[in-house]
Amino acid sequence: MSANPAQVRKMLATYGRQLTSAKRLARFRRALRLSQAQDAVSISRQARRRQLVERIAKEVVENLIVNGTYNPVVTDILEALRREVGERFVFEYPLDGEDLRLLRETKDGVEEVAGEPRERVLRKLWEITLTKVDETML
Repeated sequence: MSANPAQVRKMLATYGRQLTSAKRLARFRRALRLSQAQDAVSISRQARRRQLVERIAKEVVENLIVNGTYNPVVTDILEALRREVGERFVFEYPLDGEDLRLLRETKDGVEEVAGEPRERVLRKLWEITLTKVDETML
């Protein structure tokens, strides 16, 4: 199989641009980390722990719960939400990249929850997740 030299040059130019962009992004991230490190004020252990708990809780909500990863922590969080709200929910991100969808399981199937009830359930999910992550952290 022979390759057209013009196509090879075009492919190499594309890879070169991608490599340049990746290097630029890495430098930007490195500079951002340095500036944050310099700006960081020594904060108490409790404040650092709270930040870490919030970061982990965000990961749990955004990734584990939505992706259907059912480890013991996620199972406990969803069960606590079901007990407090009285319903089962399904969390998903649509393929078009929009915001998180909250679906309520009913006997007729699933229906989307919107508006104030959606915000109330998501707020309760966040509170339960923060509490559970804080309890399970050493």
